[in-house]
Amino acid sequence: MKVSVVVPALDEEARLSDALAPLARLRDAGHEVIVVDGGSRDRTRDIAAPLADRVLVAPRGRAIQMNTGAAVASGEHLLFLHADCRLPAGGVAAIEGTRLAGRRWGRFDVRLVGRSPLLPTVAALINWRSAITGICTGDQGMFVERALFEEVGGFPPIPLMEDVALCKALRNKVGRPKCVTDRIEVSARRWDEHGALRTIVQMWGLRFAYWRGASPHLLARRYYGRDPLPVPRLQVFAKPPVAGLVKTRLAATIGSEAALAVYRDLLLHTLRIASVARRAGIVSDVELWVAPDAPPGALASWGEQHGFALKTQSGADLGERMRNAARSALEAGTPAIIVGTDAPDLDVEYLARASAALQAGDAVIGPAEDGGYVLIGVSRELPIFSDIPWSTPAVLEHTRERLRSVASRWTELPTSWDVDTAEDFARLTTGASPKASA
Repeated sequence: MKVSVVVPALDEEARLSDALAPLARLRDAGHEVIVVDGGSRDRTRDIAAPLADRVLVAPRGRAIQMNTGAAVASGEHLLFLHADCRLPAGGVAAIEGTRLAGRRWGRFDVRLVGRSPLLPTVAALINWRSAITGICTGDQGMFVERALFEEVGGFPPIPLMEDVALCKALRNKVGRPKCVTDRIEVSARRWDEHGALRTIVQMWGLRFAYWRGASPHLLARRYYGRDPLPVPRLQVFAKPPVAGLVKTRLAATIGSEAALAVYRDLLLHTLRIASVARRAGIVSDVELWVAPDAPPGALASWGEQHGFALKTQSGADLGERMRNAARSALEAGTPAIIVGTDAPDLDVEYLARASAALQAGDAVIGPAEDGGYVLIGVSRELPIFSDIPWSTPAVLEHTRERLRSVASRWTELPTSWDVDTAEDFARLTTGASPKASA
């Protein structure tokens, strides 16, 4: 049994090594540790790098971060461990015992580590409440079979109470959790900073309000003192899958039908990744923007299958079409990420990095090796879609110049590639890796 430990983190440089260092023995035993950073402004990612198998960047929010880690995990079981918690020495053995006993999910008891003399009582109440109700908190080290996690749709991408919501879904699906009495050590920093009694009252008040039907977004505003940061809308630009209309440069070499098959495979790959990203909360919604060259055909059914809204591109050229699509998202109060359908290396991790970048800046670009880009996103309207020499190697540099001219803050992702020519097709069929740069 392989366990993937997913650790969401945000500005945790002071505590992260204490949580990750004990996990070295798990990595040595063939398990994996994935840290998902939510846009830290300190050294969190640097500290995590030597202590984890993978360090990802995702939009801020524990639910989204944990879903992102789960989406790339390779283990049969998932263990969600907060960055201020320490797993007990027998943690993975306890998960294995739970599996052998036929239980598909569970959690650990907690021990709160801090200054207040009330902490042992608080921990006992947390453990007792969880045992009685079958509802866990994130601090209790929830673990679950990956297949079951996917069956219930993962953590709902809400800014608070994601742990309660997942527990309810799991409990309704397969029954109550296994309550492991081995104790996770949890930092009681919030109890120490705000006072034990005040924190207890606040926590119970939030849970009661959630039980009464209060919006998680309103509760998050009360808890964090700010509104959650918006996540972007993903806009997939696509042509109808018609021979002779798609991949025309490639078709000149391998034929229209073969080029159509390549396009279809790449398009379905893009739609699958987009669907996973939406389910994880990495993007708020997905729109399929269809070029007006021909009726959408199969695009309509594929979009309906995934629950994607079908839109028609409008504008005199590609730039105007992208600007109009992005503007529709911005006017609705969300950033926009635009992707095409011919980037074979587009994955959930890449979209998560793009989405996180738009929470911190004005734009994000996924450069392509041919001088263009495979992805572009904006969090505000920018003059980057007009007077660009489209379909030339100068697209990316012209876009950079526009961003510099308005003093924008933008992020460039690792360089990727797309499939346009016979050389690209040969690379695709041989499985050659793209040239990646930071």
